[in-house]
Amino acid sequence: MKEERKIIDASKKPLGRVATEVATLLIGKNSASYEPNMDKGEAVTVKNIENIVLTGKKKEDKIYYHHTGYPGGLKEISYERLTKKDRTLALKKAVYGMLPKNKLRKDRIKKLKVE
Repeated sequence: MKEERKIIDASKKPLGRVATEVATLLIGKNSASYEPNMDKGEAVTVKNIENIVLTGKKKEDKIYYHHTGYPGGLKEISYERLTKKDRTLALKKAVYGMLPKNKLRKDRIKKLKVE
């Protein structure tokens, strides 16, 4: 039996609003059978990611950080460079940050598909 996917249209919506909607569906908080220790969330497909909106000057000012693990290894990349590299990474990072920090996090993010 094929898993049914929820489809979300991201055009003309702010990045954070789309990310919270997706995270809620992936966690399964919208269903009556929600249990925090079970992965009962739905699979989600996000469409029209190229039309997503950032308010204010966030397109120029927003910076993503990661650490390599070595001393002095803090790296940064701007939103513009990140989206040039891969358009879907900004949404995936936003959703990943909104998921609960537990063992189900990796399984839940695998249910996200961005087109």
